[in-house]
Amino acid sequence: MRVEEIEEIVENHQGRRGELISILEDIQSRYSYLPEEALRAVAERTGQSLVDIYGIATFYRWFSLKPRGKHLVSCCLGTACHVRGAPKVADEVERQLGVGPGETTGDREFTLETVNCLGACALGPIVVADGHYFPNVSPSKVRSIIAKAKEGLDKVLVGGDDRTFPVDVSCPRCNHSLMDPDVLQDGYPSVRVTIACGGQHGSLRLSSLYGSYKAETDVEVPPNKVADFFCPHCHTQLTGGSACPECGVHMVPMIVKQGGVVQICPRRTCKGHRLDLA
Repeated sequence: MRVEEIEEIVENHQGRRGELISILEDIQSRYSYLPEEALRAVAERTGQSLVDIYGIATFYRWFSLKPRGKHLVSCCLGTACHVRGAPKVADEVERQLGVGPGETTGDREFTLETVNCLGACALGPIVVADGHYFPNVSPSKVRSIIAKAKEGLDKVLVGGDDRTFPVDVSCPRCNHSLMDPDVLQDGYPSVRVTIACGGQHGSLRLSSLYGSYKAETDVEVPPNKVADFFCPHCHTQLTGGSACPECGVHMVPMIVKQGGVVQICPRRTCKGHRLDLA
């Protein structure tokens, strides 16, 4: 860690709303965790209490005080997953990676964690690798999940990837459909919303395939910046969802026609999302 880099990050954010969280986000992105020296440097240069900074760093799951691996694997041990055999799945992940929960492999490839709920109880046991949900996981599937994470999970094979499935969503306020059959993403009708960021307003089209991150917009949203989402019909801001499990920002909720709610993180480059089934 170079103190000069921390000073530059602090200077870029000082005086702005939510500056502490933004500063810590930039440090985490650069070093993959929050070094103690960095937290002390932030406290010194912002005049904020080290206790307060530490509180923020430990409150949000996005932040880590220990170096994280290139890939993050999360095993759900919530009640619904537990009764379907999640402990055996978690044990197999530990065996395959050779580390326990909260630990990182020696080559810094994988970090393993266990969580109490991932919001998709009907699909348990659930394993999440790099933001991608794998439903109905058995111990025999663990090796394949780890291999896919190494290869890169952002490549979605439409029609041949059991991690993806189409959802039909509507506005949680006016219940108007957000689907646009005239513009396709991944071969399915896209999800159309309006977004605003940095004084710019425009349209955003998302893939309706749950598990795909494909999106197109005419608004420039810098990395790590949070955009505001609006319904294109009633113009209500789409907010009020639960906190993103990755970065703590309130997620964008949309009603699933088949029953339930899908939520996505409005922060660019964050892959936080969840599906709550009715």
